Amino acid sequence: MGKSNKILRNKIVDHKSGPSLRAISKRLKVPHSSVQTIVRKYKYHGTTQPSYPSGWRRVLSPRDERKLVRKVQINPRTTKELVKMLEETGTKVSISTVKMSPISTKPERPLSKEEATAPKPP
Repeated sequence: MGKSNKILRNKIVDHKSGPSLRAISKRLKVPHSSVQTIVRKYKYHGTTQPSYPSGWRRVLSPRDERKLVRKVQINPRTTKELVKMLEETGTKVSISTVKMSPISTKPERPLSKEEATAPKPP
């Protein structure tokens, strides 16, 4: 089922006093496991809101990322200067953060037919 919308989640929970989980899943055409998970989370947390994604908060704002992209397009070897520029704007970032960001890596181009079919050297 994936991420279901709020309306469907609320419909599932509204059936809590009546039919079984299987009957709810058949009526709403949703997998039984999804109904079971939503009802279990509702009983535990008291809400049908999906949980927040895990992981670290983003250090760079979208505006800072766009600024970095412009600088990297001009000169891709400016990591230290990028960090200094961000510190001037009030964002403390390590060099490794800038290096690991998708900003500093160029996207790979797709292989041509000749490259794809050519034998690789040993």
